[in-house]
Amino acid sequence: MGERSNLALYPGSFDPMTYGHLDLIRRSRRLYDRVLVGVAHGHHKQTLFSVEERVAMIREACAGIDGVEVKGFSDLLVHFARREGACVIIRGLRVISDFEYEFQMALTNRKIDPDFEVVFLMPSEQWSYLNSTVVKEIARLGGSVEQFVPPVIARRLAEKLGKA
Repeated sequence: MGERSNLALYPGSFDPMTYGHLDLIRRSRRLYDRVLVGVAHGHHKQTLFSVEERVAMIREACAGIDGVEVKGFSDLLVHFARREGACVIIRGLRVISDFEYEFQMALTNRKIDPDFEVVFLMPSEQWSYLNSTVVKEIARLGGSVEQFVPPVIARRLAEKLGKA
């Protein structure tokens, strides 16, 4: 990925960001000088929020964490990482099925770019069950999501789903 820096890239769709994602951003920040949250355009899945909306929400949710930057991207992850000068990619692992998918993606990306390095982090136990799909379903059905997502996300979910 080019010259070495101490920038970690944490990519994802973050549709929406959860406290589990925020936990990994904070923990990554303790390991690396800077963390770039890369918000994927989401070619392979339909997203509730646009890239611009997700970037804005994540920036607001991460406002109090020094050394965190947020950018959207729509090209290959390895190309985005190289362009931004990331030394490592951070990926979260909650369950065994996450490992199978992430392992396959890491090896494929390493084929594209042999310098591609991935660090897998497990979320804190309290967030190990949490994912964006579950949060969206709770919000769609009128449930409270405040315990799962930062306030800005809860507010935007309610607005987007007409539950505000």
